[in-house]
Amino acid sequence: MEAKRIKTAVIGASGYTGQELLRLLAMHPAVELVAVTSRQEAGRALVSVFPRLGGAPSVAGLSFIDPDLDAVVATGASVAFLALPHGVASEFAIPLLERGVRVIDLSADFRLRSAAVYEEFYGQVHPAPALLDEAVYGLPEFYRDEIAAAKLVASPGCYPTSVLVPLVPLLKKGIVKPHGIAVSSLSGVSGAGKKAEVSLLFAEVNESLRAYGAPKHRHLSEIEQELSFAAGRGVTISFVPHLMPVNAGIVTTIFCEPDGDLSDLSGRIAVAMEECYGESPFVRILGEGGFADTKNVVRTNFVDVGWVIDKRAGRLILSSAEDNLGKGAGSQAIQSFNLMNGLPETCGLLNF
Repeated sequence: MEAKRIKTAVIGASGYTGQELLRLLAMHPAVELVAVTSRQEAGRALVSVFPRLGGAPSVAGLSFIDPDLDAVVATGASVAFLALPHGVASEFAIPLLERGVRVIDLSADFRLRSAAVYEEFYGQVHPAPALLDEAVYGLPEFYRDEIAAAKLVASPGCYPTSVLVPLVPLLKKGIVKPHGIAVSSLSGVSGAGKKAEVSLLFAEVNESLRAYGAPKHRHLSEIEQELSFAAGRGVTISFVPHLMPVNAGIVTTIFCEPDGDLSDLSGRIAVAMEECYGESPFVRILGEGGFADTKNVVRTNFVDVGWVIDKRAGRLILSSAEDNLGKGAGSQAIQSFNLMNGLPETCGLLNF
């Protein structure tokens, strides 16, 4: 007898993140997709908008609907993914929670503990400050138990995931100093979202590589929040994101100063990584000399981490790679979904 599937809604399902969510949920053995919303695509069959999903039995006959809360709740959905812009997601999260629907929000609305920091980085008053203490930051490797019990999960940003996974274990153990950290990240164009903008046209992006968003990219707010929690003191970093001419993937390089003797540094790092991620199925430790490569993580939920020790400069250089639409967005949100529903963490996500 087939196990009962979890009725699931995706609100804001027509963007790149929404598309990746749908691709993964359509193959998830424990999911019954009951509602997908899009103002732009309302009334159209799901497979006519995303033909690659044609033939998936779980989406047969499913059409986009307007993002009407009554209609979504009427489907019986017990979990809703919000793939909406910041400032908009909270408009749906609040009434969904009030009606007993558990929410996994992929926007920035609930990632920060401080409404003041949100206003500083996002340029608007926080729309639901009362929920900030209730929301759980959805990085399963650090908040596994809290996510399992959560009603509202704030799924992390793509850049923050690529920075936090390498750095948090080392800051917790005091292996690196919490000051002087510099980060350079490169992301595929899908990270900018599905929008018509001259700077994102093919002819502008192809054969080009450029920095943007420095010195105060919005994702800095959650990166520094979580690094500060790990270090037990305030952490401020330099962060420079770049746009690279590929569809998806993030590679991040982190420069930091070791705290202590360099002679046993690699061994201490390896122990810290094993203690933190030994039971984490989606973090792959490449070890010393390992440079993470986006080609090995795109279309997966894996994040790869390696490092080298620059003895000449007295620095540690960390390297990570992930899929910005996967571990940086859609598949990581499903990892949280699995935990919230008592499923194996890897359920529906072991794609290579």
